[in-house]
Amino acid sequence: MIELKNVTKTFRGKGSFENQFHDIHAVRNVSISIGDGDIFGVIGFSGAGKSTLVRCINLLERPDTGEVIINGEDLMKLSSGELRLARKKIGMVFQHFNLFRSRTVAGNIAFPLKRGGRNGKGGTAAAGRVKELLELVGLLDKENAYPSQLSGGQKQRVGIARALASNPSILLCDEATSALDPQTTQSILTLLRELNKKLGITIVIITHEMQVIKSICSHAAIMDSGEIVEQGSVFDIFSNPKKQITSGFIATTSHLNKINDLLAEDTPVIRLGPNQVLVRFSYSGPNTVEALISTASVRFGVLLNIIFGDLDIIQEKPIGGLVIILEGEQEASAAAMEWFRGKGVKVEVLKHG
Repeated sequence: MIELKNVTKTFRGKGSFENQFHDIHAVRNVSISIGDGDIFGVIGFSGAGKSTLVRCINLLERPDTGEVIINGEDLMKLSSGELRLARKKIGMVFQHFNLFRSRTVAGNIAFPLKRGGRNGKGGTAAAGRVKELLELVGLLDKENAYPSQLSGGQKQRVGIARALASNPSILLCDEATSALDPQTTQSILTLLRELNKKLGITIVIITHEMQVIKSICSHAAIMDSGEIVEQGSVFDIFSNPKKQITSGFIATTSHLNKINDLLAEDTPVIRLGPNQVLVRFSYSGPNTVEALISTASVRFGVLLNIIFGDLDIIQEKPIGGLVIILEGEQEASAAAMEWFRGKGVKVEVLKHG
């Protein structure tokens, strides 16, 4: 269990004039709770404070105030020696891999095993552990390769293997996929999901991409100007966002927002005739599998022409939406839309004919 209670971190920044300083409030009074074995995402724009926040979890950045509790132990109260031991159970994966160019893949993975001095693993034990980790991340054939010979995805797999070397119970991923192309990003997310299931490891992912949150996380927090503005299960966040910034992030993962461009361009596809209304439906859960469109058409004597739609599965639950042209007499159309609302569908009228 990871608990952050009222964590605040402020940096002193230098102003444009000599000897002028100002405070930068990177993290403001943040409280979050992350369960064992969870995959928790923190999303925000650049400068939101999310990278500082994740570094507060292992005290690479020491908070000014608040509590950082890992498995019931407040890291803020530990001595330097106790903190070093606690950090061995917290692995970290970085955006730009941070690999040693002069070491092989095996050498990079073995580094944290050997740097512990007397507490580090011996040569034979370390070599065995490296083999295990290479197999775990699918790089057994790259043992003797150097970073310059690897693709971006392979480098990140080495970074993940190195972070797992000390058998941590927590894995922190700071923008671990932002330097990768979409296909490679998906392969890394799939690997992280597999590691979470196989090892039971708790994963905290920092990202600016809502697609990453949607693909892998069970819970998430949205961060803005150093504050957590919304948090909860990913399904609840996607199905019922509370804040405008959350809706904006969600919009980047949906095809439904194409309608805004079509409206701005006044394309012929959405030019309406008499008794026509352009409507956006948003729905989640069991409503997505009901035959609502055909039922409404028969029941109210209206025509529903689907322009485009979007359907996704989040945490094994369907969620999606449709943009349609609804055609019929005014009273029938209004009754149909009210019926949809009664079925739990969010109805948004975009344009009248």
